[in-house]
Amino acid sequence: MKQQTSAQSHAFGCTILGSGSKGNATVIHGPEGNLLLDAGFSAKELMCRLERVHVDPCSLRAILITHDHSDHTSACRIVSDRLGIPAYFMPETFCELSKCTNKVPTHKILITPGSPLDLCGIHVEPFSISHDTPAIAFTFTVRAHKIGFATDLGFVSNLAKAKLSGCDLLVLETNYDPGKLRASARPLTLKRRIAGKQGHLGNPDAMEALAELLSPNTRNLVFAHLSQECNDPALVAELAESRLTELQRQDVSFRIASQFEPLETFWLE
Repeated sequence: MKQQTSAQSHAFGCTILGSGSKGNATVIHGPEGNLLLDAGFSAKELMCRLERVHVDPCSLRAILITHDHSDHTSACRIVSDRLGIPAYFMPETFCELSKCTNKVPTHKILITPGSPLDLCGIHVEPFSISHDTPAIAFTFTVRAHKIGFATDLGFVSNLAKAKLSGCDLLVLETNYDPGKLRASARPLTLKRRIAGKQGHLGNPDAMEALAELLSPNTRNLVFAHLSQECNDPALVAELAESRLTELQRQDVSFRIASQFEPLETFWLE
């Protein structure tokens, strides 16, 4: 991993610390500090990963939570309270977290989809996506550069297509391969939930959506939230190479986020 230099400390970028059903967290680097998008690892593991990518926890200014599932919220309260930073989430997410002991941080701020906010010199736009619990995705914009981040969505809606247009860097879910999901030992009800409109985005739908999601300025693409049991990074890479060639977008570089290791930071400026 590249260490963040003094010149880069005022730049705009994204470091995915890990992505998958066992934990999700990403650092969005801004001109005036950093944001933590989801906190789905233990606090100890999250701090270890921040150290691994040379991000000082004290540089974090806020936590943004996409939805209430534990693989996105596990360390939210501890990290928020320990660092004295606010956690932003929807009222529905607050309601669900409140049902459990020690899940809600001291400093919380409620946000609603469609209501932008400005944090750390970043224009942040949350928007609704379809999942089996109320969930949001985000875009992050600094001057002419834009990052789109959408996982845990059952399908790519027209709203998602509109919000994710114009991204320099797009992070998109490729959770499962339909054949692997069908062949898995998971209960039929779970298979149907995952493959449904309020579940997760499978490889075919993600690849199909690229035709509308990739903009002329898109140069980097990350496939995220892969199921360990029902997907394969090699398969996603094969599909992505074929689809980008079909779309004549060999100018787009792609990476596949791992559950276990952070990706190298994407710097946009």
